[in-house]
Order: sequence, then C-alpha cells, then structure tokens
Amino acid sequence: MKRISLVLISLTVITMAHSRVWNRDILGEGFVQTTVSLPGEKDQSVCTVINLQSPVNYRKAILYIHGYNDYFFQSEMARQFVDHGYNFYALDLRRYGRSIRENHQPFSTKDLSEYYQDIDSALSIIAQAGDTAVVMLGHSTGGLIAADFMANHPSPLVKALILNSPFLDWNLGWMEKIVGGVAAIGGIFPSIRIPQGNSTAYSESLLKSAHGEWDYNTDWKMPVSPPVSAGWVKAINDAQKRLRKNKYPIKIPVLLLMSDKSIEGDQWTPEFNKADAVLDVNDIARYGKNLSTLTTARRIRNGLHDLALSEPGSRQAYYRTIFQWLTNFF
Repeated sequence: MKRISLVLISLTVITMAHSRVWNRDILGEGFVQTTVSLPGEKDQSVCTVINLQSPVNYRKAILYIHGYNDYFFQSEMARQFVDHGYNFYALDLRRYGRSIRENHQPFSTKDLSEYYQDIDSALSIIAQAGDTAVVMLGHSTGGLIAADFMANHPSPLVKALILNSPFLDWNLGWMEKIVGGVAAIGGIFPSIRIPQGNSTAYSESLLKSAHGEWDYNTDWKMPVSPPVSAGWVKAINDAQKRLRKNKYPIKIPVLLLMSDKSIEGDQWTPEFNKADAVLDVNDIARYGKNLSTLTTARRIRNGLHDLALSEPGSRQAYYRTIFQWLTNFF
C-alpha cells in the first residue's frame, strides 16, 4: 500500500480536522501527534494522541491504549492496521510517555476512571476526522482500562474491543495475598510506594540490546518496572472488581488474546521469549470469558506478554487472528 507522500511527512507541523495542530512524532515517517490539555488536574496533565497518516480515510479506526510502565512505540503494529484498511491512532495516557511533564509522578493514578477523559478526548478527535466506527485495542493495564471504560462509560463510536493480555487479575506472588490490604491502605495513604522487584527478564526478552528485537525509550518503558503506589494498587483492584460485579458488563464484541503459557523467574532464559512473563494467562482466560456474551478467546503460541512484540511467527499469528475476527464486523 502506498505511503503518505514525502512532501507531507516532511512538514514539522500539520493541521488536520477542525484546525487541530499535529506535530511530527518521534516515530518518524508518517506519524504525527497532538496534545490535549485535561482540565481539572492540579498537575496540568495532558494526554497525547498519535496518528499514522494514511493516504485514504477508511472511515474506521483503531485506538490503541498501552500498558503500565509503557507508551506507544509499536510502529509495526500501526502499519499493519493501516495496510489492512484501518486508520490508526494511539493514546499516551496522562503521566505516561509523551504525556509526562516535569512536575509529574509517572504512571500515577488513584482511579482508572480518570482515564475516561483521555479516551473521550481521543475518540472526539477520531470522530472529527470522519471515522464512524472505532475498534479499541488495549494491552495489559491498557486492556483493563479499555474494558472498564466500555463497561462503565461506553462510547457508541466503539464497535468492538480487542484485549492483548489484559490485566484482569493480579499475578504478584506474595503481594497477591495481601493486595486487598494494600488497596485499603491506598485509600488513606495513596503515595506509599510498593516495590515490584528487580528482575529485567521481561525487558531482556524485548530489547534489541539484550535478547529481543525492539528499540524503545527506556526512560518511558523502564527495564526494571518501577515501584507502584498504594493508590495505584487500589485503582487497579477497584477496576477489576467493577468488571466482576456483573457478568457480561460489556455489550460489544470482545476479542480476548493471550499467550499459550506463562513463565516465572527473575533471570532471563530463552523460555522468556516464548511466554507471558508478567501475567497468568489462565487468569486472563478465566476472567475474560465473562466480559461479554460476545467474547472470543484465542491463545497465541509462544506469545510474549505484549503479543505485538513476540517473535515473528507468533506476531503473524496474532495479527492473522485479529484481522480474521474483524471481518465479522467490517
């Protein structure tokens, strides 16, 4: 498929729908971004919407939401969707990635519902660009946020939901046993820091400088996952409980994707490149099946936690599964 012309991508500033200013993005050719101020936040939070420009407006779009200790950098994924006839947008949530400001505590939140405003902002931009149907794609914590949004603050623009290893249950060893207590503390002392360990095994399976295929900003996606706040633990726990309060809370089709196996340990081994090193895939399957009466669950052989970053054969299976499923609706 033809790429956007080099004349357009050479522009530093591009004006799109309704006079919104888009700047060239750090991902380079074809990628632009725009910043949205989020009123009501004392730390002057913003979210950032990233778009891969396409020579055609397909009237249907993907909106991608990243996970914890993460941001959008998966340019290959964006091009896959554009090449299959979807406009592509991604969202760097407040206090993540491109949206981090000097006065921010990265990744912090007291309730995942605060991200509804970020998603609403992105959906408004997508609608202004002329898209009439959106498929929301969320990874890990972004999958939990996307599911929580569609269960409790649904948008009629979103017609389907894809979840890439969503964070539907805890997988933190000893902490899983005390998470309720930590969440209770988080309601009173939200700033208390909870360590997550010092393992670099998962990041080693991703980074080209170690045993993976990818380059990314390690200030925004740190090799060692940073401590979380007790308030963050409470926010995750509350969102998971909201989703379990009623069976089938989401009223649109859901594609639930996960690896075929999980792996534990602190030291990298070759098996870390063939399994989910972050969450228990059986928990994802168990809780995910109750999200919607229209849930389709698929396991990707040898998939990583972020299935889009798996080895080539697993990535191909991941995208093949997505596009075959999407043919049911578009």
